[in-house]
Amino acid sequence: MNTMLRKSVLGIAGLAFTGGIFAGPIAAHADAAPVQGSKPVAVSVQGDKLIPHGVQGAQSHIDLNDEQLANAKAIIAATKKAGLPERAAVISIATSLQESKLENLGHLGDRNDHDSLGLFQQRPSSGWGTPEQITDPEYSTLAFLKGLKQVDGWQDMPLTEAAQTVQVSAYPDAYAQWEQQAADIVAHNWNS
Repeated sequence: MNTMLRKSVLGIAGLAFTGGIFAGPIAAHADAAPVQGSKPVAVSVQGDKLIPHGVQGAQSHIDLNDEQLANAKAIIAATKKAGLPERAAVISIATSLQESKLENLGHLGDRNDHDSLGLFQQRPSSGWGTPEQITDPEYSTLAFLKGLKQVDGWQDMPLTEAAQTVQVSAYPDAYAQWEQQAADIVAHNWNS
């Protein structure tokens, strides 16, 4: 994605946020189970292929149930299918942790952020696919990864910047809090 297009997209997102168009994923899940284990992380993992920039800020952690773990594994499988490295899976899982807590969400009624669905809270009205496609973990992951591959230099960006460039969220810094858990999930499941 060239710089001018990226600035245009981010400018439009800022206007949308300012105008109150987006309720954001946090508002959509305000009554969800509280995040457990949020704590500052003092250790930086520089040079690591999963967390090349070290984690940014306080990290959150949730215990995953079988469905959430299956969705994480589906994201890893789709990342491999796309021929992308483990770092792409870390970005994808962290994004899904923020957007849906790795739950394949259908329409949430009044709590829904417009027509956002699935693991990545993608919107049919924004061209991500049909509701059936978006709620398919492989399809939604491949759609996210297609967007990620269009971001110039995503491999060298902090996670939150790469995720935000694809997602255009009203809460751009929120992705960073999931980087350590996402990296742990990928490290544990990439070769299984």
